[in-house]
This record gives sequence, C-alpha cells and structure tokens, in this order.
Amino acid sequence: MTSAPTTAPTSPPTASAAAPKVATDADFSAIRYAQCWEDADVLVAALAPQPGHTLVSIASAGDNTLALLIGQPARVLAVDLSAAQLACLELRVAAYRALTHEGLLQLAGSRPHGDRRALYAQCRNQLSAAARVFWDAHGHDLDQGIGAAGKFERYFATFRRFVLPLVHGRADVDRLLAGGTRDEREAFYTRHWDTARWQWMFRLFFSRAVMGRLGRDPAFFAHVEGSVAARILTRARHAMTALDPAANPYMHWILKGCHGSALPLALRAEHFDTIRDGLDRLEWRQCDVNGALDTLDDGAVHGCNLSDIFEYMSLDEYRRSLDRLCRALAPGARLAYWNMLAPRRRPDDMAAVLRPLLDLAARLHAEDKAFFYSAFVVEERV
Repeated sequence: MTSAPTTAPTSPPTASAAAPKVATDADFSAIRYAQCWEDADVLVAALAPQPGHTLVSIASAGDNTLALLIGQPARVLAVDLSAAQLACLELRVAAYRALTHEGLLQLAGSRPHGDRRALYAQCRNQLSAAARVFWDAHGHDLDQGIGAAGKFERYFATFRRFVLPLVHGRADVDRLLAGGTRDEREAFYTRHWDTARWQWMFRLFFSRAVMGRLGRDPAFFAHVEGSVAARILTRARHAMTALDPAANPYMHWILKGCHGSALPLALRAEHFDTIRDGLDRLEWRQCDVNGALDTLDDGAVHGCNLSDIFEYMSLDEYRRSLDRLCRALAPGARLAYWNMLAPRRRPDDMAAVLRPLLDLAARLHAEDKAFFYSAFVVEERV
C-alpha cells in the first residue's frame, strides 16, 4: 500500500498512555540532531527491509528512515516527539523530490555551496505550511547546511574549532582521515594521535557534564551509570584503527564539518533514485512509538528502527515498550536499537516472544562507523 505523507503539527506531541517520562522531561522544541548519528549500513543490514514490509522508524533527522526505502518496503512510518526533527525529515523529502543528487548534498552541507537559500527555495513548495514556517525562520541554519543545524552538530563544531586544534593540527587530522592499512592506522594512532593531551581533552569534552550541557539533553542521562567519556574513547579508538577512517563519513564530519568521499547510506548517488521513487510510501507523525503502534494492526510490523530511545527509559518503561512492540510485530520481524551508555536488552522472561540475534548484532557492531555506541542490539519476534 502507499500512504500520502503527513507532517507533524506545531502543538505538543501526542503521547500515548505508556509514553516514557523523558517525553515530558526533555526539551523537544528545537533541532537536537540535524543528521542521524547511527550507521545506516548497520541498520539496513539488521532489519533487511523488503518489498511488502511495513516498518516503523524513529525519525530523528530523517537520514536513516530514508535509507530504509532502499529495500523498497510497502510502508515506512516515521515517528518523533519533536516537530523540529520532523521538519528535518520533511525538508529532506522535499530535497529528494526537487533537487539533483548534487543539490541534495549541497543543501545538507556535505558539499560546499554559495547560496543554500536558493536550494531551499526550490524545495519550499514541497513542504507543509508548518514546515515552511519552521525553515523560513531558520535562514542561518540553511546557510550552514541543514546537516549542521542541530545542538549535537554544534557541539561537534565547538570540539572541532576550539578543542581539537589544541591537540592536533590540520596535518594530523588529514593523515588520520587518509586511512591506510590496519597496521598503518594502528601505528599512527599509537605514535601520533593517542597523546596524553588527546586523552585528557577527550575525557573532559565528552564527559557527562559537558555533553549534557552542550550536546544532548541532560534528561537523556537519567539512566546512565559509570564514565561516559571512557566508553566513547574506547569506541573512538576502534573506529580510528580497526575501521578505516577514510571510509567513515561520521568521523569526517566531526573532524572537518562536512563529508568527504564517503557518504552516509541515504546520501550515496547509487541510492538517490530508489529513495526518491519510494517517497510516497513514507509517512510521519509527531508521537511516541507506542502512539504510532496504536494506529497499526497487531502483527502488522516487519521491522523497527528504534535508534537509542531505550537509553532514555527506566527498565520498567523499557519492558512495557517491548511488550507493546511484540504485539505489533509479525513473526520473524526485527527490532534494531543502540545502547550508548545505558544497557538495554530483552529480559530473560520474554524469551518465548523475542529472540536476540547475538552473532548478527556483534558482527554489525564491530562494523559500526558511528562509534559512540557501546552495543548494537538486534532482536527477532518468535
């Protein structure tokens, strides 16, 4: 089936009776994430979208929801508590419709452009009235490229402009991003990159206090235990050595403020036409996941991209969400989600309805280019 896209209202989000506490504790009024900071290659490999599938996806900035269209599913329902995040998704949809592939990259900020407001003007009549009002008031964000418009991206920009130069110069950054063989990457990291100053600056800037103030909402740390920076530092080393930085668009953006030759899945030229042709199968709503599931028949969903939403829930809230998801899932349907700092996995007493795909999840986590996450979880409806 196909569904005409819908957009979020500017009123407060629709929260189901089982909505998590973070729905009221966190501020969802502005763009928090202007691009998705989970690896879409990993996501698509986990969910394996196919023709005929119905998928539910956390909208965030829209990139990973759009990447799911590559599998040509029958329907993708994107949900988010934030009207601002849905405005990001809607502008991306308009850009696929109105621009060339190169124009899409220029509007996103992946590539330079001297007049991004002119690119926006080509997309504007594709937007709902609410989205036009939102983006008309964010001209500066359009000028910078819409991929730089979020609080999290400004956090990285602060790191790139003011912190990184105190540790590494441009030549070191260029050498890191050049990649090389595994041995070459290990040697460069050990001898040149992993200095005492790097470790100290990293632990300070990516601490819970600084990240909560400048990057994420402090409410997102309510269920986190232990050192935030130490875990991210370990994963950063993996991304700089075990994986090839030259093929990592997320690292390139953090260190350079744009994308290099490597692009996130939804922005690659070979997928542009497939995504554009599938846009009529995408719809979006301003609500929590449970609110979206309440509009679907039990057993109707074949896969869910849940981003890292369980990070923000208590264990009881997480368990209630899993129960509701399992009613919505068809046999063999999959859930995919990330743990950054708060461990969340299917409870043992749900073994009869939900099966963890441990080998697949571990393999994909080892390949994950977005290196913030301590675990990737894939679970399958029995």
